[in-house]
Amino acid sequence: MPDGPAPLPARGTVLAFDFGLTRTGVAVGELETRQASALTTLGEEANAARFAAIEALLREWRPVALVVGIPLHLDGTEQALTARCRRFANQLRGRYALPVFEWDERLSSAGADAALRDAGIGDWRARKGVLDAVAAQTILQHFLDTERHANT
Repeated sequence: MPDGPAPLPARGTVLAFDFGLTRTGVAVGELETRQASALTTLGEEANAARFAAIEALLREWRPVALVVGIPLHLDGTEQALTARCRRFANQLRGRYALPVFEWDERLSSAGADAALRDAGIGDWRARKGVLDAVAAQTILQHFLDTERHANT
């Protein structure tokens, strides 16, 4: 579901967000290597605290673009959280003047949970602490894989 600005440069860092009302997963990736990694999970629910944490990440990583996962039902229709995620993407655009791509995140959390279980993290409490960041990694990896084909 590519939706965003013009094509990306060949090099640079991209941050991705798996937005949630209580936690937001963050992943980082590089356009040159086309590899995404889970970075952190933000537990801040209040907008001011959430955006302060995001600003710190932007200062540290200096991304050339941002990606926000957009939740959809399997049939492509919008979920209750879809509008809130689009609003979050618009807030990022308005605050930071960076290209922001909205990306289909269907099944990213389920895939992240399965990957963590496969990695031997069987306890739900242990998985919960990193699940959102791994879901953001999944979103970003799909974005990077698709962008590779779109820009070559």
